[in-house]
Amino acid sequence: MQASLSSVDIGILFLYCCVLIGMGVYYKRKCRTAEQFMIADRSIPAWAAGLAVMSAYTSSISYIATPGKAFDSNWHPIIFSLCIPPVAWLVCKYAVPYYRKMRLISVYSFLEARLGSWGRVYAALAFVLYMIGRVAVILYLASLLLSTFVPWNIAVVIIIIGLVTIIYTLLGGMEAVIWTDVMQSVIMIAGIGFCAVSLSLHVFSGPQPLIQAAIDNNKFSFGSWDLSLSSRTIWVMVIYGVTENLRSLLADQNYVQKYCAVPTERDAKRSIWIAMLIYIPLTAVFLYIGTMLSAFYSQGSELAEAGITKGDEVFPYFIATQLPMGLKGLIIAAILAAAMSTVDSALNCSATVLLLDFHKRYFNPNIGERASMVFLRLATVVWGVLGTGAALLMIRAKSILDIWWQISGIFGGALLGLFILSFLRVRLRLWQGLVSIAVSIAVVTWGTFARNLASSWQLAQCNLDPIIVGAVGTAALCVVACLFALTNRKRDVSV
Repeated sequence: MQASLSSVDIGILFLYCCVLIGMGVYYKRKCRTAEQFMIADRSIPAWAAGLAVMSAYTSSISYIATPGKAFDSNWHPIIFSLCIPPVAWLVCKYAVPYYRKMRLISVYSFLEARLGSWGRVYAALAFVLYMIGRVAVILYLASLLLSTFVPWNIAVVIIIIGLVTIIYTLLGGMEAVIWTDVMQSVIMIAGIGFCAVSLSLHVFSGPQPLIQAAIDNNKFSFGSWDLSLSSRTIWVMVIYGVTENLRSLLADQNYVQKYCAVPTERDAKRSIWIAMLIYIPLTAVFLYIGTMLSAFYSQGSELAEAGITKGDEVFPYFIATQLPMGLKGLIIAAILAAAMSTVDSALNCSATVLLLDFHKRYFNPNIGERASMVFLRLATVVWGVLGTGAALLMIRAKSILDIWWQISGIFGGALLGLFILSFLRVRLRLWQGLVSIAVSIAVVTWGTFARNLASSWQLAQCNLDPIIVGAVGTAALCVVACLFALTNRKRDVSV
């Protein structure tokens, strides 16, 4: 499907990009030290940091994949959001006070204090590599959508979006990231709200409302209660929701750096709750849109005639064919906002980790402010270019989702386990820590690649639902590490 944008829509998108770069130029005047670049001198209001954390939670994947999942199946993704409150309570109760007491900027310095330098190095390296993959996936998906509306090759669209994001992140640092995230959050919420209202007017009107088709097809179900880990049951979603939300709020620099940019511990906790209490209903709205789309297109063969075969393609098609001039540009800007708010945060946090966990820790401990700023801006550009280049490579990929599972599982699987061990004060020797990480990576690799094997290899096949492979890897690391810790304790007692 090749849609078109009016001159008004194109003007809106151009103005949006100009505003972003303008904000980067504006905040450049206030970004003169490394601490201002990384955490904005801890001067961000709690509500703004909360919107920025929420914005990092959402992305172009939320705009496309979440409605698509509800269109294809049901409301089971809402369970991921419903797992957030207990996780947020745990993080606010135990992690935030300690992080604020340490006045940490890089969350991975916490691992060195508890586990040793090996934990910090592995976690920081895994994070920055993970960010390249995340930037690539987000840029590719946003560009894939936009390329259906503009007569440009998708590679050109990827480069333009990547370049704009690099520029304003490079200039303004964390303050530009957070305040552009605030603006982008408002655009995103307004855009998704308008689409929900517009669809509701269509679906609930008339003598025979189309919503009945969604009810008849059980679209509002949360999934199966079967005690199975091989399909997308409610229990699988609970496991995924708890572990992934815990990893994000506890061990992901993307989120920790934002709620550490506020003045006080109380503000940090407030920012987390603001983010989560917005994200939960926002997820419900995304799913509601997918359900309304299934009802809206339940009669006739319009989607088949348009060549729409997957749920992920339905919402972009609705935007292209049903929204009026001007509003179409605003909605596309909202989707770009969701993508760029994720990318700008990834670039700033990657630069922070590269400076604090590698360059300043091992290569130049006495680096000055000027040299630190040069390094941070250079790292932002380099990681932005690497992420953009990886997005270009994904143009030829057969399945972006498969690639994303592999990236997030292999690089993110052991991170949560290391933080759990740190909070439990489990002490390990260097070789024991490396073996524990290796076991986790091996389990995640098995869970990712050992699928659909030949009959002679059936015993080695992984039948777990792919979304909990990371959780299994985390569990494997914790079990092996705790066994090592017990052995160490027995030796210490015998001595």
